[in-house]
Amino acid sequence: MLFEEFGFDNRILNSIGHLGFEHATEIQARAIPEAMAGRDLLASSKTGSGKTLAYLLPALHRVYKKKALSRRDPRVVVLVPTRELAKQVFGQLRLLLAGSRFTSVLIQGGENFNDQHKQLQKDPHFIVATPGRLVDHLKQRNFYLEGLELLILDEADRMLDLGFAEAMRAINSSANHRQRQTLFFSATLDNTDVSDIAAELLKEPSRVAIGQGFDEHKDISQHILLCDHLDHKEALLKHLLTNQTMKQAIVFTATKSDTVRLAEVVNSWGFSTQSLNGDLSQSARNKTMESFAKGQFNVLVSTDIASRGLDIASVSHVFNFDLPKQAEEFVHRTGRTGRAGFKGEAYSLVGPKDWPSFKAIEAFLKKSFDTEVIEGLEPKFKGLKPVKDTPSKGKKADKKEKPKTSKKVHKKSPAKAAFHENQQDGFEAFKLPPKRFAPKNRIDDE
Repeated sequence: MLFEEFGFDNRILNSIGHLGFEHATEIQARAIPEAMAGRDLLASSKTGSGKTLAYLLPALHRVYKKKALSRRDPRVVVLVPTRELAKQVFGQLRLLLAGSRFTSVLIQGGENFNDQHKQLQKDPHFIVATPGRLVDHLKQRNFYLEGLELLILDEADRMLDLGFAEAMRAINSSANHRQRQTLFFSATLDNTDVSDIAAELLKEPSRVAIGQGFDEHKDISQHILLCDHLDHKEALLKHLLTNQTMKQAIVFTATKSDTVRLAEVVNSWGFSTQSLNGDLSQSARNKTMESFAKGQFNVLVSTDIASRGLDIASVSHVFNFDLPKQAEEFVHRTGRTGRAGFKGEAYSLVGPKDWPSFKAIEAFLKKSFDTEVIEGLEPKFKGLKPVKDTPSKGKKADKKEKPKTSKKVHKKSPAKAAFHENQQDGFEAFKLPPKRFAPKNRIDDE
């Protein structure tokens, strides 16, 4: 489907034309008409499917075509789980808004709070934010959401994983009026927590599901190599980096210290390499990611901080030096390659310590992976057999356990929902200030 078939404002068509977009992806073709019709939307699709444009383009169309509910309050708020994704979405939004009179601001942790306050006082039309820092500004009454027209939640499942449920609810209650539209995007909808908060935030939503969040990406080839120990892993990685036709690569490790150590090792092999982890300041992280995006070095060694929000078409290879603890993260890691219609290669190095994670990934993806062997680097490790429960031996096994006397347990009253303390976004427990009572000239009756 062509973008010109959606009936977008001509200014939007000019913007996406300059960016080289012509045909809509499947999630865009199905989600955009629902959003443009003004309905709440509950949508899921795999990573790299083009969902950012699926919500930004209808948001722009609404702002271009409809009169604002408020002269000062933001018209559109986009919530994302991480700083990296926030920066990516904000960059895309700025390109689309170029040449228009509409303004946008990025609100995230790790940046100067007072500078953000000054930006909010300029009454931006669009806000892209991480939940914790945005709530901090709401707490300080630095802006209001009573005139908000469109609330967009991107990767809502990840926000829940990071403990932002209460922040999402607080933002929802600050903008809780009947004229607000909500677009809710999640990698999966088959999750109790996701379903519960979606029911709170959305009103009779349309549902769009493109496959499942764990569906295999057709443009990514998966390769599994067993290995014996750390030295064996490094030898395999060196062979793969040296013998593959590679543009740029991301190597994922388990810990922050591993990124620094392994980056030095890879650099000694003759590759221009930098590391990325949560110990770096936000400005240092931004500089590293911008340098990688510009192709100033070809191998990025990172923790899961780069598994979301890094959209670079030239990443031809992803290497899981260590497998992630959460099976869902495997999909997001490997999804950093094979983007924008290009083919990608994903290699996972599985040692004895990685084996439980490997089996969890297979169970999550509902498939079994074949393993590959590189000549001269064959592993002795062949996998671990599942542990079977065996009855204890001897007379003790024959003895019947005496029934334990049950003690009366007094049920505690359910605790109030605790607020997530997230240093990344400066999120603290709080009580939102009362809503501003807007004078009639603030909110249009039309």
